[in-house]
Amino acid sequence: MITLPDFASQTIRDLGSDRKHVILSVQTKALSVMTNELVQRGFEWILPVTLAKSTDPLWPDPGASIEKRVEFEIYGEKVRTMQSMIIHKLTLSSLGSEKFFIISPNLRIETRKRAATGWHLYEFTQLETEISGGRAKDVFKVYEDLVEVAAKAVQDDVAAVRKSKLRVPATPFDVKSRKDLEVKFGKEWEKIASQKASDPFWVTDIPREFYDYQDEETGEWRNYDLFLPEGYGEVISGAEREYEYSKIVKKLDRDGVKRDDYAFLLSLAEEGKLKPSAGAGLGLERFVAYLCGLEHVGEVQPFPRVPGIVPPL
Repeated sequence: MITLPDFASQTIRDLGSDRKHVILSVQTKALSVMTNELVQRGFEWILPVTLAKSTDPLWPDPGASIEKRVEFEIYGEKVRTMQSMIIHKLTLSSLGSEKFFIISPNLRIETRKRAATGWHLYEFTQLETEISGGRAKDVFKVYEDLVEVAAKAVQDDVAAVRKSKLRVPATPFDVKSRKDLEVKFGKEWEKIASQKASDPFWVTDIPREFYDYQDEETGEWRNYDLFLPEGYGEVISGAEREYEYSKIVKKLDRDGVKRDDYAFLLSLAEEGKLKPSAGAGLGLERFVAYLCGLEHVGEVQPFPRVPGIVPPL
């Protein structure tokens, strides 16, 4: 049974244990097969950015719960720590690479109460992808295959730490409407649907940030999250992207997000250089926690970053 707040210190002290060795070995193998799969499909491997003038606002995403946004001054300019590389992905997919991936560190100072959920960290890593001209179906195919190859690769390894056998999911995954799940399960649909599921499933049409495409006539959002079974919850978030200047500024103003924070992206859109694309990001620690059947996602990290806890290292 995991206890807080001594969890971080105890996890560090357990670095030499057989259990930790298995977890890190599973992470290594999963990352190896997934990145190799992407390279074989012609994706370029891009290195991450960690400080920027523009980053994901995480607003008005109903799933965001940020206690503090970390920003400071360098060279006379205000910069922020990366909350996700979405702005950079939209720029690169418009001006450069047709399809690429990034193993991207994210810093999101979650509220302290999220320590007890077992699935939140204030520093975590995403396996990000973006496909210029892509659609939802293209992203679904990529990540479904990544989940499948990773599960197959580690199925025998995780037996040493899992309480039950890891199920290699059948593809394609089911696609469900957020509205239908809300009707069926109420406000707690994310938790309940994940607990009841036996395989991963996609959820579409989730009201979110300005960069997710929204059909103005129907109000439907062309975005998607992948939820894991066994109660592990959402592990992938993505969308087809908004690229028209008028629609982007309308949503920025509607949501009270400062235009100045996204000046370069807006300039591309106004010049007609922002291209349609689609992509997503997979939370690596949460995915490895699911593969290993762990009680808390912090077990994946050698030096856990659990909300509300500042570890000794």
